[in-house]
Order: sequence, then structure tokens, then C-alpha cells
Amino acid sequence: MSKQQEAEVRAGGCCAPISVSPLDPAQAVEGATVFKALSDPIRLRLMSIIASSGEEVCVCDITPHFDVSGPTISHHLRVLREAGLVDCERRGTWVYYWPIPDRLQWLSTLLATP
Repeated sequence: MSKQQEAEVRAGGCCAPISVSPLDPAQAVEGATVFKALSDPIRLRLMSIIASSGEEVCVCDITPHFDVSGPTISHHLRVLREAGLVDCERRGTWVYYWPIPDRLQWLSTLLATP
């Protein structure tokens, strides 16, 4: 990554890739929160289903992919939401989820290699 790209990354509210410079304590806490949210196999699959859909996804379309209860899926989705990876909106009975592109870009930038 060039010095100009590093400056653009920092100006955008993100940090430089960990391969370029060490994280400060606040960035490390933020990164750990995201990685902790993604460290569970169910949450990682949930994130992949939501991110790969190309649009918002109803929880009613997500639940059949798993052999766990609805409340368990809701718990895992809440963890992803609290980590800032997804957002949602309730419409009647159902809740619709979509990925937060800026957060995914942040994660990608953090892990970028020169």
C-alpha cells in the first residue's frame, strides 16, 4: 500500500492495514469485537449468507439454513449487529438484514497486504 493510500485510509476513519503499522489500543478493541463476532461458525455463515445475497435478507429465509432454533439465530444476528457488521429493519412479523458495506471495507482494509 502506498503512502497516499495509507493517508486516504486514515482520512476515511479506518486504520492502516496491520501489515503496515500496529494498531493503537482503541483500534485493537474495535478489531477484536469484529473478529469475536465472526469467530463463531454460525455467525460466520450468517454473515456470508447476508453479504452474498446482494440485497436485504428476511430472517425467514435465513433460518432454514441452520439446525438451531429461531431464538439462537436471533442471538447470533444480534451479535453481528452489535459488532456493526449488519443492520436490520422490522417489517410486520419479519426482520430484514443487510450487510454494512463500510464495515466490511474496514475489515478488508485492516487485513490488506502490501
